[in-house]
This record gives sequence, C-alpha cells and structure tokens, in this order.
Amino acid sequence: MKSLKELLNFETNKRVRIAVACPEDREVLGALFEAYELGMGTFSLFGDVDKIKAVADEMGKEIPSDFLLVKAADGQQACQLAVKAVSGGEAQILMKGLIDTSVILREALNKEYGIRTDKILSHVMVCELPFLNRVVLLSDGAMIIDPTVPQMKEITLNAVELAKALGFEYPKVAILSAVEKVNPKMPSTIKAQELMELWQNGEIPGCELYGPLAVDGALSWEAARIKKIDSPVAGRADILIVPFIEVGNALYKGWMFGCSGPKSAGIIMGAKAPIVLTSRADSHEAKLYSIALAIKCL
Repeated sequence: MKSLKELLNFETNKRVRIAVACPEDREVLGALFEAYELGMGTFSLFGDVDKIKAVADEMGKEIPSDFLLVKAADGQQACQLAVKAVSGGEAQILMKGLIDTSVILREALNKEYGIRTDKILSHVMVCELPFLNRVVLLSDGAMIIDPTVPQMKEITLNAVELAKALGFEYPKVAILSAVEKVNPKMPSTIKAQELMELWQNGEIPGCELYGPLAVDGALSWEAARIKKIDSPVAGRADILIVPFIEVGNALYKGWMFGCSGPKSAGIIMGAKAPIVLTSRADSHEAKLYSIALAIKCL
C-alpha cells in the first residue's frame, strides 16, 4: 500500500452508521460531510446540537436529512450516548470529535455499556511517508504508556490484524529500540528479545517479526545493508512497534511536522467496534482517512 488515498477506493453496499461524540468543529464536520458525499456511510452526532448547526452554517453546508442529531448536556454525556449507540447496535463505529481522549475512552471502557472485549485496546497510526513511497503502521503512540511484554504482544497482534485488513498478506514487524543488539542496560532491547522469542514460539502468528531494530534499520534498506542486519524485516518494515508511548508519539509527530507531504490515519483496535481517534489538531483529511480506515476493519 503506497497511499492513504487507496482507502477511499472501495465499494460498499451497506450504509455504515458512525456515532460521533462532540463534532462541534469545522475539521470534524468537514470530514463527515466529505465521507458522506463519498458514500462511506451516515452519522449520528452527539453534542451541542445548536453549535453543530451553527458550525455547519458557517461552512455553508446543510446537514443531510439522514444524519441523526442528539442533544447532550456536556462532553461526557455526548461520549456516553455515542458509546451506547455503538454497544446497542445502532452504529457500527465510534468516533472522537472535539473532546479529550480520556473522556471518550472512559465511556468506551465502561463495564455496564462500554465496548471493551477481552483484548487490549491499542492505537494504530497508518502513516503515508513520501520519502519511503509507501505507508507504515505505527503502534502504540497514544494509549499505553509503558507496555509490558504481554501487552506489546497484544499491541502487535492488533496492528497485524489491521495490516491484513489493508491487504498486507504477511506484514513485516519491527520491534523498535535505539540499537540492534540486546543490552541488559537498555530495557527496550530486552522487550524486543522477549517478543522475538514469543514470535519464534508461534504466539504472534501471521507476520514476520524482528527486533531490536533502530528506525533506520527498520525502514532503510541501505542502512540495514550497511549494518549487516540479516532479516527480511530490516529496511522493509510494514509495522513499527514501539517500547514506550513517548517513542511512538515523537516519531509520529516528527514525521507529520518535520517531513514534506506526510499523511496519516489513526484508530483504536481491540474493542467491539473500531474507534476513530485522531488528534484534535489533525486536519479534516486525516479524520476522513481515519473514517475510511475504520470501515476497512468492519
């Protein structure tokens, strides 16, 4: 997969409904209107209905008649109602609008009406990187702060599941560190070594996995050649798994703000339904791609 635009090239006969919490924002509504025009589905909007209508008016847009608008007293109630719509089968995808991530996740994880399963929830970014001429999946730079090895195993399985939904038959997974050799003083290399052992024992199926790998050894064939890294993953990684949240967050934002022409989409995997979760600062394009990404997972 070379471009996120490929996400928009799909045929669907089903009208997917997406529950959006707090969409009172031009970038969010812009993504919803474009997704609707592309035939991706329709939307249930939970939040300040008057403000939603006002923002749409400012954009010169008319809210389609099959959009459902539901008034909520505040952001917390908007998230609660959106989650209940998904858990009750009224919508197939949950989406975060202009609200803190912690608020919507708290509702999504609610034991009474949430959409949690026995899987771990993890965030996966799909990044289009022009300097590579392809897309790379990155996880987890948004959810789990300091994952244990068992958690990293689940993070990897979630990312592999998404990669397969995108057409990667046997994705190549790099477990990131700063070096390629195991160092007892560097915890990330120990994590990578233990994940390698789990993969070798068949506990992380459906992929080729290698670590530890530095970013250059994972993405640059030339760097991998110079370093003499003997693995099919080296220089050709489809998925990057990070040892700590700071690594994934910094890597993603470095790409988005420091490189020319990158694009991204992001969702949470592991719940009963895909959760579209992008930064409040992300463009409507990133939110549109994220909606399309979630639909691919249905």
